[in-house]
Amino acid sequence: MPEAAPLPATPLVVLGFDFGLRRIGVAVGNTLTGTAQPRPAIHRTGPALEPVLTAISRELQTLQPARLIVGTPYNVDGSAHALAEVAAEFAAQLQQRFGLPVHRVDERYSSLEAESGLRAARAAGRAGRTRQGEVDSAAAAVIVERWLRGEGDR
Repeated sequence: MPEAAPLPATPLVVLGFDFGLRRIGVAVGNTLTGTAQPRPAIHRTGPALEPVLTAISRELQTLQPARLIVGTPYNVDGSAHALAEVAAEFAAQLQQRFGLPVHRVDERYSSLEAESGLRAARAAGRAGRTRQGEVDSAAAAVIVERWLRGEGDR
Protein backbone atom coordinates (compact mmCIF):
# COMPACT_ATOMS: atom_id res chain seq x y z
CA MET A 1 0.00 0.00 0.00
CA PRO A 2 1.43 3.42 -0.91
CA GLU A 3 2.21 5.77 1.92
CA ALA A 4 -0.65 8.15 2.67
CA ALA A 5 -0.10 11.84 2.20
CA PRO A 6 0.26 13.64 5.52
CA LEU A 7 -2.68 15.59 6.85
CA PRO A 8 -2.37 19.39 7.01
CA ALA A 9 -0.85 20.91 10.16
CA THR A 10 -3.98 22.99 10.75
CA PRO A 11 -6.77 20.86 12.27
CA LEU A 12 -9.58 20.09 9.85
CA VAL A 13 -13.17 19.05 10.40
CA VAL A 14 -14.32 16.30 8.04
CA LEU A 15 -17.79 14.93 7.39
CA GLY A 16 -18.20 11.30 6.40
CA PHE A 17 -20.95 9.19 4.87
CA ASP A 18 -21.90 5.52 4.82
CA PHE A 19 -23.98 5.50 1.64
CA GLY A 20 -27.08 3.33 1.44
CA LEU A 21 -30.28 3.16 -0.56
CA ARG A 22 -32.51 3.52 2.55
CA ARG A 23 -30.29 5.55 4.85
CA ILE A 24 -27.03 7.44 4.74
CA GLY A 25 -24.98 7.29 7.90
CA VAL A 26 -23.28 10.54 8.84
CA ALA A 27 -20.31 11.22 11.11
CA VAL A 28 -18.06 14.17 11.90
CA GLY A 29 -14.39 13.89 12.72
CA ASN A 30 -11.32 16.02 12.95
CA THR A 31 -7.64 15.68 12.20
CA LEU A 32 -6.57 16.97 15.63
CA THR A 33 -8.01 14.08 17.66
CA GLY A 34 -8.18 11.53 14.84
CA THR A 35 -11.62 10.51 16.04
CA ALA A 36 -15.17 10.70 14.69
CA GLN A 37 -18.63 10.89 16.23
CA PRO A 38 -21.87 9.71 14.64
CA ARG A 39 -24.50 12.24 13.63
CA PRO A 40 -28.16 11.44 12.91
CA ALA A 41 -28.53 9.32 9.78
CA ILE A 42 -30.33 10.73 6.77
CA HIS A 43 -33.36 8.60 5.91
CA ARG A 44 -34.16 8.35 2.22
CA THR A 45 -37.80 8.44 1.17
CA GLY A 46 -37.20 7.53 -2.46
CA PRO A 47 -34.59 7.46 -5.20
CA ALA A 48 -34.32 11.25 -5.55
CA LEU A 49 -31.06 12.59 -4.17
CA GLU A 50 -32.18 16.21 -3.76
CA PRO A 51 -33.73 15.74 -0.26
CA VAL A 52 -30.51 14.00 0.84
CA LEU A 53 -28.37 16.84 -0.51
CA THR A 54 -30.57 19.37 1.29
CA ALA A 55 -30.06 17.51 4.58
CA ILE A 56 -26.31 17.34 3.93
CA SER A 57 -26.30 21.08 3.21
CA ARG A 58 -27.70 21.68 6.71
CA GLU A 59 -24.91 19.52 8.19
CA LEU A 60 -22.33 21.50 6.21
CA GLN A 61 -23.72 24.80 7.48
CA THR A 62 -23.61 23.56 11.07
CA LEU A 63 -20.24 21.78 11.05
CA GLN A 64 -18.26 23.68 8.38
CA PRO A 65 -16.17 20.69 7.26
CA ALA A 66 -13.14 21.15 5.02
CA ARG A 67 -13.45 17.70 3.42
CA LEU A 68 -16.03 15.00 2.79
CA ILE A 69 -15.38 11.27 3.10
CA VAL A 70 -17.53 8.65 1.37
CA GLY A 71 -17.35 4.92 2.02
CA THR A 72 -16.89 2.77 -1.07
CA PRO A 73 -18.48 -0.67 -0.83
CA TYR A 74 -16.38 -3.67 -1.82
CA ASN A 75 -17.06 -7.37 -1.58
CA VAL A 76 -15.01 -9.57 0.75
CA ASP A 77 -12.76 -10.60 -2.17
CA GLY A 78 -11.97 -6.95 -2.99
CA SER A 79 -14.18 -6.73 -6.07
CA ALA A 80 -16.55 -3.79 -6.40
CA HIS A 81 -19.89 -4.26 -4.66
CA ALA A 82 -23.08 -3.69 -6.65
CA LEU A 83 -23.49 -0.32 -4.87
CA ALA A 84 -19.92 0.87 -5.62
CA GLU A 85 -20.95 2.72 -8.77
CA VAL A 86 -23.93 4.37 -7.04
CA ALA A 87 -21.69 5.42 -4.12
CA ALA A 88 -19.20 6.87 -6.63
CA GLU A 89 -22.00 8.87 -8.25
CA PHE A 90 -23.03 10.09 -4.78
CA ALA A 91 -19.43 11.20 -4.11
CA ALA A 92 -19.34 13.03 -7.46
CA GLN A 93 -22.65 14.76 -6.69
CA LEU A 94 -21.28 15.93 -3.33
CA GLN A 95 -18.16 17.36 -4.93
CA GLN A 96 -20.13 19.06 -7.68
CA ARG A 97 -22.81 20.47 -5.38
CA PHE A 98 -20.64 21.63 -2.47
CA GLY A 99 -17.23 22.21 -4.07
CA LEU A 100 -15.37 20.47 -1.25
CA PRO A 101 -12.71 17.80 -1.72
CA VAL A 102 -14.34 14.37 -1.54
CA HIS A 103 -12.25 11.37 -0.52
CA ARG A 104 -13.22 7.73 -0.73
CA VAL A 105 -12.43 4.92 1.70
CA ASP A 106 -12.97 1.16 1.55
CA GLU A 107 -15.94 0.56 3.83
CA ARG A 108 -15.64 -3.23 4.03
CA TYR A 109 -16.70 -4.49 7.47
CA SER A 110 -17.45 -0.96 8.75
CA SER A 111 -21.03 -1.92 9.66
CA LEU A 112 -19.83 -5.03 11.51
CA GLU A 113 -17.26 -2.95 13.37
CA ALA A 114 -19.93 -0.36 14.21
CA GLU A 115 -22.40 -3.01 15.43
CA SER A 116 -19.69 -4.55 17.60
CA GLY A 117 -18.92 -1.18 19.18
CA LEU A 118 -22.60 -0.46 19.79
CA ARG A 119 -23.10 -3.92 21.35
CA ALA A 120 -20.13 -3.31 23.65
CA ALA A 121 -21.56 0.07 24.70
CA ARG A 122 -24.94 -1.52 25.36
CA ALA A 123 -23.34 -4.31 27.42
CA ALA A 124 -21.48 -1.68 29.45
CA GLY A 125 -24.79 0.10 30.12
CA ARG A 126 -23.95 3.20 28.05
CA ALA A 127 -26.62 2.69 25.39
CA GLY A 128 -30.12 1.40 25.03
CA ARG A 129 -31.74 -0.28 22.08
CA THR A 130 -29.86 0.33 18.82
CA ARG A 131 -31.70 1.54 15.72
CA GLN A 132 -30.46 0.83 12.20
CA GLY A 133 -29.75 4.53 11.55
CA GLU A 134 -27.43 4.52 14.55
CA VAL A 135 -25.54 1.58 13.07
CA ASP A 136 -25.23 3.42 9.74
CA SER A 137 -23.87 6.55 11.40
CA ALA A 138 -21.52 4.52 13.61
CA ALA A 139 -20.29 2.89 10.37
CA ALA A 140 -19.75 6.39 8.93
CA ALA A 141 -17.62 7.17 12.02
CA VAL A 142 -15.55 4.04 11.32
CA ILE A 143 -15.09 5.21 7.70
CA VAL A 144 -13.98 8.69 8.82
CA GLU A 145 -11.53 7.26 11.35
CA ARG A 146 -10.06 4.99 8.67
CA TRP A 147 -9.45 8.03 6.49
CA LEU A 148 -7.94 9.91 9.42
CA ARG A 149 -5.52 6.96 9.90
CA GLY A 150 -4.41 7.27 6.28
CA GLU A 151 -6.62 4.80 4.45
CA GLY A 152 -8.35 5.70 1.21
CA ASP A 153 -7.43 8.45 -1.20
CA ARG A 154 -5.90 11.73 -0.18
